[in-house]
Amino acid sequence: MSLRFKPRLRHIVTLSSCHLVIVASCHLAIAAQPQDFLRSYCISCHGPEKQKGDRRFDHLVIPAKTTEHVIDLQDIVDQLNLGDMPPKQSKQPSEAERSAIVTSLTKAVAEARATLRSTGGQTVLRRLNKREYINTVGDLFALDMRLFDPTTKFPRDQMAEHMDNLGDVLQTSGYLLAQYLDAADQVVEKAFSVAERPQKKTWRFDGNFRPQQEHTYPHGRVYNNRYLCVYEVPDTENHEGGYGYIHEFKQGVPVDGVYEIRVKAQAINRVHPYEQQIFKRDTEQPFRLGIVPGDVNAGPLHHPQPIEPELAEVTLKDGEPEWHTMTLPLSAGQTPRFIFPNGMANSRRAFGTIARQYRDQWPPEERKDLGIFEARRVVLKYGFMPHIRIHEIEIRGPIVQNWPPASQLAVLGEKPFAPERTREILKRFADRAYRRPATEDEVNRLMRVVDARVKAGHTPFDAMKDGLKAALCSPAFLYVAKAEAKNEKLGAHAFASRLSYFLWSTMPDDELRKLADSGELLKHDVKLAQTRRLLASPRSDAFIEGFLDSWLNLRSLGDMPPDRDAFARFYADGLKPAMKRETQLFMRHLITENESLTRFLDADYTFVNQALADLYKLGRISAPESAHEFRKVSLTDSHRGGLLGQGSVLTVSANGIETSPVVRGIWLLENILGTPPPPPPDNVPPIDPDVRGAKSIRDILTKHRENAGCLECHQKIDPLGFALENFDPIGQWRTNYIQGKKLGPKIDAAGELPDGKSFQDVTGLKKILLARQDQFAKMLTEKLLSYACGRRIEGGDRPQVDAILAAVAKDKQGLRTLVEQVVLSETFGGK
Repeated sequence: MSLRFKPRLRHIVTLSSCHLVIVASCHLAIAAQPQDFLRSYCISCHGPEKQKGDRRFDHLVIPAKTTEHVIDLQDIVDQLNLGDMPPKQSKQPSEAERSAIVTSLTKAVAEARATLRSTGGQTVLRRLNKREYINTVGDLFALDMRLFDPTTKFPRDQMAEHMDNLGDVLQTSGYLLAQYLDAADQVVEKAFSVAERPQKKTWRFDGNFRPQQEHTYPHGRVYNNRYLCVYEVPDTENHEGGYGYIHEFKQGVPVDGVYEIRVKAQAINRVHPYEQQIFKRDTEQPFRLGIVPGDVNAGPLHHPQPIEPELAEVTLKDGEPEWHTMTLPLSAGQTPRFIFPNGMANSRRAFGTIARQYRDQWPPEERKDLGIFEARRVVLKYGFMPHIRIHEIEIRGPIVQNWPPASQLAVLGEKPFAPERTREILKRFADRAYRRPATEDEVNRLMRVVDARVKAGHTPFDAMKDGLKAALCSPAFLYVAKAEAKNEKLGAHAFASRLSYFLWSTMPDDELRKLADSGELLKHDVKLAQTRRLLASPRSDAFIEGFLDSWLNLRSLGDMPPDRDAFARFYADGLKPAMKRETQLFMRHLITENESLTRFLDADYTFVNQALADLYKLGRISAPESAHEFRKVSLTDSHRGGLLGQGSVLTVSANGIETSPVVRGIWLLENILGTPPPPPPDNVPPIDPDVRGAKSIRDILTKHRENAGCLECHQKIDPLGFALENFDPIGQWRTNYIQGKKLGPKIDAAGELPDGKSFQDVTGLKKILLARQDQFAKMLTEKLLSYACGRRIEGGDRPQVDAILAAVAKDKQGLRTLVEQVVLSETFGGK
C-alpha cells in the first residue's frame, strides 16, 4: 500500500499476533477486523521485509493521544476510499471488506476527534508579501501603482506549494528590513512629490524622429527621419521596432500627473502582397496603437522594461493619417512609448526575408545580396512593409482637475498641513496603516520620531513625513493581525484584515473598517454580506489572480519560455497574458454564477480572444476589429473543456520545448487530486523527457518503471501525464509527435490508473476525475482555506474542511458558496 504522510508525522504501526491495539486517551480500540485486514492486504508491502513509503504496520501500536496520529488514521481511510490502496497488482479485498474497514476506521477517527477536540493548526504571524505591500501602500496614499514599484530591491517572497502568503515561510531578514526603510522613503516622497500646483505645458514633435540605432540608416535615407515607425509586437527576440519613443523627449514628463497625448498616426500596408507567414499576423485585423511608459534610467527605451503597463490604446483605420487623443497617467521622468500590440512577430527577420524573396521586384541595381541595413532601406523604399507610421505628436499636461492631489488628501485630509496638526495626521494615518485604531503609545512613538527630526533641524513638514515613514516600518503595518491568544477567535479588526487580504490583497476599505469599529462585522449575516460585496467588486480580481497563481502555479507561466521558432505564435499573438486571462475569466464566471466546482474538471464553454480561438481551432469568434477582446464561447470539442484543456495549464506544465508525461502527471497529482508524490529516491536515474528517436516516451517510461523504486510512484504519475500528451507545449492539439520538421510517431494517450480504471485520452480521464469530484472538492477547499488563512492546512483542520464541504454540497457545489463557507468557517475566523 502506498500512503501519503508528512515526514514529521511518521510513526511506527505494529501488528501483534493477536490484535491491533490503538492506544489513546479515549481508550480507543479497534477490533479484529482491522487486524485481519492489515495482515491480509498490507503487511507484504509495509512489514519487516518491505516498508514502502517508509511505512511499517507489523509492530507496536499507534499512540492516538495526539491529533497527528488521528490524522494518519484518516489518511488510511482516504486511501481506501480512493481505491489507491492496496495497489492493483496486490491482493485485493472484496467490496464488503473494504466497506467494513472504512466504516470501522471512520468511526474510530470520529470518536478520537471528539475526545481529543482537535482544533486544527495555528496561524503564525505573517508579513505582507510583495503584492500585498504594493497594493496596501497604493491604497494608503492613493497612488497609481501601475507606474511605481518600491519593492524592486525586495528579495523574492519565499513560497511553499506555490503559495506566496504562508506565514511559516515568509521570512524577514536584516536585508529586507533595510529595504522596508528605503521603500517607505520612496512611497512617502512620491506622495508629496508635487508641492505646488503645476503649470500645464505643451510639447510638440513634428519630424526629426530619431529612431533606434538599427533603423537610423534606413529611416534617414528613405524618410529623412520624418516619421516615427513601429513594426512589431513588443515581445520579440531582437527588439528592432517594437517600441516607438520620442528621442527629443526621452527625459520624460517633469512631474507626476495625467497627460493628454495627441498623435497623428497612419496604418501602412495592412494589406500587402507578401506571404502571410513572413509576418505571422492576421491581416484582417485593423492595426492597434498603444502607449506604455518608459524610463531612460531603467534601460534602453526600445527594449522591454520592468514597469510598462499598457495605459491606452486606439484602433487605426486604413487610409490617410488621423489624429487620436489618449489621456493617461505618467510619473515624473516617464516618457510615452508607442507599441503595436498586433504587429508582426519579428521585423528583423521580415526585412531580410522580403529583401531576398522579392528581389525581382526591386530596380536592377538593388537586386544584389544585401546586408540587413541595406535590406531595410530597399524594402522601405520599394516594398510594402506593414507598420504604424506616426507623423506628429503633442503632449499636454499635467491636467490638474483637483488640488491638492489625491495622494496628499489621503494623508492630510481636507485641511492643509500645520505643525499643530501633526499628531492628528499621524493618528489618522496609523489607524489606516495598522488596520485598527492605533494605541496612544504607538502614536507617541511616531511623535518621538517627529520631535527628534525637528530638533535635528528639519522642517515640521519633513519631520511629519518621517513619522509616516516610521509607521510604514512598524510591525503593525508590515504584519497581518491574528488572534491575540491560542484558540481565540479573531477580533473584528483582525477579521476585517484577513477578509480584505483574502479577497482584495490589500487593506480594508472604509466600509469594512466602520463595521470593524462597531463590531458588527463579526455577525454571521454581516460576514456573508461583506464577502459577497468584496467578491462582486472588480478589486477581487486580485484574489482570482493570486489564488490561481498559488493553486495552479500560473505565476510561473513563461518561466520556461516556449521555443521562439517552433512556437512563434506564443509571442506574436501575446498568448502568455491571454492564457492567464482565460483561466481568470473562467474562475470569475464560476464565482459570479455560483457554478459547480466540477466545471474546473470539465465544461462546455471557455473565455477566449481570437488568438486563443485560433490556437484551439475554434474558428472566427469575432469581427476583426474586436479580435483582441475576450468572450465566452461554447465548446463542442470534448478535449477542451475545463482546466485540462486550457493553454495556461498545459503551458505551465511543459518545459517550453517538449512535453513530459512525468511533469504533467505530477502537476495533476498535486493540483487536481491533491496527492503529490514523494520525491524520487536518490539512487534513481533521471529521465530525459526530450528523448524520442526510435523509442517513444512511453517505452522510455516503461523501462524506467522496471526499477523497483520507481514503479510505485510512476504507476500513479505516468497514466495521468499520458492523458495530456495530445497537447503540445503551448496547448495545441496534436495527433503525432514532431521530429525536426517531420511527422513523428502517433501519440498514445491511453492509460490505466492504479485502481484499474482506464481511459483512451483526456476526455476519458476527465470522466474519471468527475467520478472523483469529492476528492477534487476536498483538495480545492484545503487550497482555498490555506490561501485565505495564510498558513498550511493540517490534519487537525479536517473537521472544518469536512464541514465546509458539507455546506457546499447542499448548494450544488457552487464556487461562490465555497468561498463564502471558507470565510464563515471556524478556521478562518478563529486562529
